[in-house]
Amino acid sequence: MDMTGSAVDAASAIGKTATAGAGSRRPADEAIAADARALSEQLKAMRDRLFAPTAMKTLRSFTSGEAARLIGVSDGYLRQLSLAGEGPQPDTGIGGRRSYSLSDINALRRHLAEQALAKGNAAKARGYVNWRDETRGEHLQVISVTNFKGGSGKTTSSVHLAQYLALTGHRVLAVDLDPQASLSALFGYQPELDLTGNDTLYGAIRYDAEARPLNEIIRKTYFDGLDLVPGNLELQEFEHTTPQALSARQNGADAGPLFFARVQAALASVADDYDVVVIDCPPQLGYLTLSALCASTSVIVTVHPQMLDVASMNQFLYMTSDLLSVVRGAGGELNFDFLRYLVTRFEPNDGPQAQIVGFMRSLFGDRVLTSAMVKSTAISDAGLTKQTLYEVGRENFTRATYDRAIESLNAVNGEIEALIHAAWGR
Repeated sequence: MDMTGSAVDAASAIGKTATAGAGSRRPADEAIAADARALSEQLKAMRDRLFAPTAMKTLRSFTSGEAARLIGVSDGYLRQLSLAGEGPQPDTGIGGRRSYSLSDINALRRHLAEQALAKGNAAKARGYVNWRDETRGEHLQVISVTNFKGGSGKTTSSVHLAQYLALTGHRVLAVDLDPQASLSALFGYQPELDLTGNDTLYGAIRYDAEARPLNEIIRKTYFDGLDLVPGNLELQEFEHTTPQALSARQNGADAGPLFFARVQAALASVADDYDVVVIDCPPQLGYLTLSALCASTSVIVTVHPQMLDVASMNQFLYMTSDLLSVVRGAGGELNFDFLRYLVTRFEPNDGPQAQIVGFMRSLFGDRVLTSAMVKSTAISDAGLTKQTLYEVGRENFTRATYDRAIESLNAVNGEIEALIHAAWGR
């Protein structure tokens, strides 16, 4: 599989389109709009080529060894189940090689959990299926991934976390709260083409009569067990309509819940369907981000280990604290199960970066995740085709590069998964 050919061809076409009328003079708004249309057309053409014939993303199948690791059993045991005709049957290729879809893997998890329950082993059953148990007080975990410094790896961290949790048997809802919609793009959506209006989270939290139930907005993805609330530019409307709603409330109008309770209320309406919600926040501290933080049970702050980024994070923390104290004074509940700093794009051999990470650990202690998201060409190369490392097979990379990157991702996300389970009392 050529990971870069189609992407490079598309980039070349974009460049030709952009330079075609460089000598002409036109109003700035028209020139920018023309560039946007040209880029949109080329991105659509690129998607059509990469994900033919349906122009929609699909998830690769998993080898029997990968499936066994995900389920937590041996490859030999999976073979025995297949030969006995138990559970979903894998596709068999050349040489008898077995492969499983993610839906097959999840069906096998449920099958094994049912067998364990039939034998009275509830703990073993929970080991196969990671769904939360409300009867044991396991609440919906809402994790906001945030920072207002661009380039901190926020979206990359969000999408890999959501996919990891789905791969490990959780029911996950990913929420793209960023008007730039990078998370949605990684799930195969082109917002200006695939979303027609009122089909982002804004549709569920708006103040007027056009508000919709969130379950009408949620979209299934090609990842079994992982749904998406896509984003686009209409999310920015919440920043404009919230001051108007606050003003109307002061004049006696009833506009429903205050802004900081609206995301929480929307998520509560679908809580029974999910174990974890992962919110990719916008890179700014506006009403959207504050609403997400107020809905959150936990927060991940991404940090690139450069002094300017750390200084920027310092201002972000001050501003967040000030604004959340106002929200708390107005009745908002702000009790996080955990708040952690995630070091991203980390280069272990870079001395200054290592010093900054040490500096952060001395200040924040265990609030800095033990694992860091290493900088990797594998993640960048996968991104060229709007894919994540969990979507692309090991055979498409230099093995050492892939193994190093996937080990880092799994360490980070496994640590967050452990925090989730600890919050559930497991």
